[in-house]
Amino acid sequence: MTAEMRRSSGAFSVPIKNIERELICPICKELFTHPLILPCQHSVCHKCVKELLMLNYEDSFDAGSESSVPGSPRSRVPSPSMERLDRLVRSGSISSPGWRRGSVTPRVTAIPCPGCQHDIDLGERGISMLFRNFTLESIVERYRQAARAAVAIMCNVCKPPNQQEATKSCMDCKASYCNECFKLHHPWGTPKAQHEYVGPTTNFRPKVLMCPEHEMEKVNMYCEVCRRPVCHLCKLGGSHANHKVTSMSSAYKILKEKLAKSIHYLISKEDQVRTQITELDRLISQTEENGQLAEREANEHFERLFETLQERKSEMLRSIEQSRNRRIDQLKGQVEEYQGMLENSGLVGYAQEVLKETDQSCFVQTAKQLHVRIQKATESLKTFHPSADPCFDEFVLDTSKEETLLKEMCFGGVPDPPLIDWSHSRVYNEASICWRLSEDHLPTDHHVLEYRKLGGQSQSPSPGNGEDNGVWRAADRVYGSSALVHDLEPDSLYAFRVRSCRNSMFSPYSPEVSFHTPPAPVFNFLFSDKCGFSTERLILNNRRDAVESVAGMAFLLSAERVQSGSYIGLDYIIGDTGISQGRHYWAFKVEPYSYMIKVGVASDTKLAEWFHNPRDTSSPRYDHDSGHDSGSEDACYELSQPFTLITLGMGKLFIPKASSSSSVSNANLSSGDPGNRVLPMPQRLGVCLDYDAHRVYFYDADTMRCLFERQVDCSGTMFPAFGLMGSGKVQLEEFITAKKLTF
Repeated sequence: MTAEMRRSSGAFSVPIKNIERELICPICKELFTHPLILPCQHSVCHKCVKELLMLNYEDSFDAGSESSVPGSPRSRVPSPSMERLDRLVRSGSISSPGWRRGSVTPRVTAIPCPGCQHDIDLGERGISMLFRNFTLESIVERYRQAARAAVAIMCNVCKPPNQQEATKSCMDCKASYCNECFKLHHPWGTPKAQHEYVGPTTNFRPKVLMCPEHEMEKVNMYCEVCRRPVCHLCKLGGSHANHKVTSMSSAYKILKEKLAKSIHYLISKEDQVRTQITELDRLISQTEENGQLAEREANEHFERLFETLQERKSEMLRSIEQSRNRRIDQLKGQVEEYQGMLENSGLVGYAQEVLKETDQSCFVQTAKQLHVRIQKATESLKTFHPSADPCFDEFVLDTSKEETLLKEMCFGGVPDPPLIDWSHSRVYNEASICWRLSEDHLPTDHHVLEYRKLGGQSQSPSPGNGEDNGVWRAADRVYGSSALVHDLEPDSLYAFRVRSCRNSMFSPYSPEVSFHTPPAPVFNFLFSDKCGFSTERLILNNRRDAVESVAGMAFLLSAERVQSGSYIGLDYIIGDTGISQGRHYWAFKVEPYSYMIKVGVASDTKLAEWFHNPRDTSSPRYDHDSGHDSGSEDACYELSQPFTLITLGMGKLFIPKASSSSSVSNANLSSGDPGNRVLPMPQRLGVCLDYDAHRVYFYDADTMRCLFERQVDCSGTMFPAFGLMGSGKVQLEEFITAKKLTF
């Protein structure tokens, strides 16, 4: 060991005997022998890498044999002999340089790393491309010396029986010497006197680390991509030509400082580590005790089950035995009765003897009762009925349900609480609530979804249902991961929670999640493919719930036809259902990449004007909201228009300039700059039209925060309107299209 290494290691002075677990090969489970560093930075014995490669070689060879000879058996050699290993290494089947392109022997260069389980590709040169871990090798050697303490390393020059104990080892001569032999073989004034020597060792490492790819070059740089030393040829034209490299001295300094800081941190936290070890020991003891207690309780439960089953079994067997004996006695009695009907025996024989009686009074006295018995016997012959049923159907057990219950018995205890999935849940006048279960959850019997009303816009209870505010109400049992809740009040805040049940044991409730219902019932519609729909620039999906604008060749040709000062018009698409009364709400999503999209409402007369008067070459100031973001809409006006559209595009939402007939939430305006009307585009946008009040509202559909509202002329039938320019896409919410798609 050099003086620098002694100084760096002396700062921590960890007993060498305490690090054995770090010196064990993950394959052979023994101390490392000539360890090699894999590309994933894990170390493996040289012989173990060969064994892995040989096993993979045999798998490849056997697979090739099986493909050529159907039905050929495979044979695996779990522990290959060293003779076979050496033969494979010499033949080049393991080290890839011996493999030829025309060879039928499969080339094997990939092995699974036993440390991280990743496949490691050793490349064309195989094992020869791997660095030897000399540092680990030296530590293993020091460990071996500390472990055998009393076993000394002997001088390699002295001959028995006068062989002396070695005091030095020469790294250049790769031999160990006693003091006298060292002086003899390293005389002063000769080149050998300059050799590097260390304490007695059997591990002779090279003085300079050479590049495995360019065997005559020393490594002098460190590749930060591959995390391995390289030489200058590797950087100039080798496999590391385009990789980021640093000088070896810089890498050495940085890595050493990081390692030293990490070690110092761990040492400074030694008390904390010992406390945590104590806590872990306590947990191990507690786990052992609780496990034994659980075993005893489980045994008791099953013993009670066994006792109950045994009692029921004994009771049923006793009932069967009693019923069997009773029926056999009845049938035997009937047999005896029928045997009495036979001639010269029983009842018939007795009757024949009575007929011999000559005294009339005595005969009448006896024959009356006998005649009754004979008549009964005669009737029994006419209608034969066994006195007992030999079938025991009433004792047949159907235990299929009980068997199913026993098989489905779950011993996971109280289930983990589910979590409500905010991103997939939707709330309108109906709520679709989705939740997620833990990744390692055991099967559950069902779930219970509960909800309660927290308040509405007026924050005052309405007549007839005010008592329900704040009271949790449960929906029906749910056997999936989502549930529907019906008949929610508009413009109200609701809280939801869910819990799971397994074997009559309920989990804790999930954290409460609150949703705000829209201010009006859901308006159901699909995109119309009949009115004004441009098939050249708009793509409507088959369900008619999503429309996409494609800025393709047709868009470029239109741009080429117009003159300077004009613009390309919007491509409009509307809903297939109009509104002529009441309040209605719908929601949709505009993709963030969309260039420019106008959304809102428009009357049938205004839409007819737009569709029948193409404005590809008209002035951008055609009307107050031309669909072009030219600034013409910014002028304040008091007139109530038969349409209102707001602009979304490039991840932004543009609020039209407010007038006396419109209002904007103060939260939307930057402090000190009320003219700032650009907001981040919401993930979902909601529109509410109050036809009777002649007013339209725009909401952030996730938070139900009103972004903008304006008066609108509702003299005709109003339609949801969408205008697209450039690339863009609009997707209607599932609740909006649900009823239309069902019909």
